[in-house]
Amino acid sequence: MHMERETFEKEIAMCRDLSKKNEGRCAWGECAKCGVIPLLYKIGKGEFHEESDDVAELKESVLK
Repeated sequence: MHMERETFEKEIAMCRDLSKKNEGRCAWGECAKCGVIPLLYKIGKGEFHEESDDVAELKESVLK
């Protein structure tokens, strides 16, 4: 399964915007507990981020 680059970028931007607008939350819950960003990287770029520290770093870099 693969995601088009444009779709990937839109989904990441939506996460970033909602996180900033809602102080780390969206309709699905808290960004710190969410698995959407690692999932997007998995299907959008083929990158696997599974270790807790790696996931935390990825989320921090994306959401800033």
